Amino acid sequence: MANYCDPVTGICTPSSLQELNTIGSNEIADRQEIIYVGDPMCSWCWGIAPSLIKLRDHFIPEKIAFRIVVGGLRPGGREPWNEDMKKFLRHHWEQVSSVSGQPFGYDLMELDDFNYDTEPSCRAVVVARSLVKEKEMEFFEAIQRKFYVESQDPNDVSFYQNICEAFDIDFNDFKARFESEEVKKETVAEFQLNRRWGVSGYPTIVLLHNDKLHMIAHGYASFERMQEITDHWLKNPQD
Repeated sequence: MANYCDPVTGICTPSSLQELNTIGSNEIADRQEIIYVGDPMCSWCWGIAPSLIKLRDHFIPEKIAFRIVVGGLRPGGREPWNEDMKKFLRHHWEQVSSVSGQPFGYDLMELDDFNYDTEPSCRAVVVARSLVKEKEMEFFEAIQRKFYVESQDPNDVSFYQNICEAFDIDFNDFKARFESEEVKKETVAEFQLNRRWGVSGYPTIVLLHNDKLHMIAHGYASFERMQEITDHWLKNPQD
């Protein structure tokens, strides 16, 4: 994990998908939208979350859509849960908190065993997308908060029960979809999609405008900086 998150650039780099199958393809939507490529268990994605919600809300009056593509930072996990890993995470989370002001809890470090598998939390976002509509980013953030602040395990489906209740989602319906092969394949397809786009780290935020993808941020950025860059691309799409 120490090789995957950079405190200077604010980027978390995904692992290889060599053990996952390439499934289907998602084409870029033929519309104007801000696309956020991130992972609920990417610490810099937690750091940037409040700024992204502000960015989304700022451009709502301009009819610019906001879409999440789940990244797949560490699908499958499988890294040793040892003192070196815990020490790295604690230090890195403290860095993210210092830069972003986001809170972190550290009870996770007391667990004897934990698999830092980010696929289930990404899959939960894919499930919730059609159920919460425009509140997808808030659902994404609720997962982050329960993991990063409350130190709960997103790999256990029961993790999502009170989040579903907060969003008026029937948990039994959510659970059935979460465990379905269809949603698992859809989630992997999004992992493949963002890698085909050339995304090499999270968070990555791009603007789809005039059938082209324009970079807004690659790594942590403030709302003000992202707003400035988005305005630039809207006014100067050929730059």
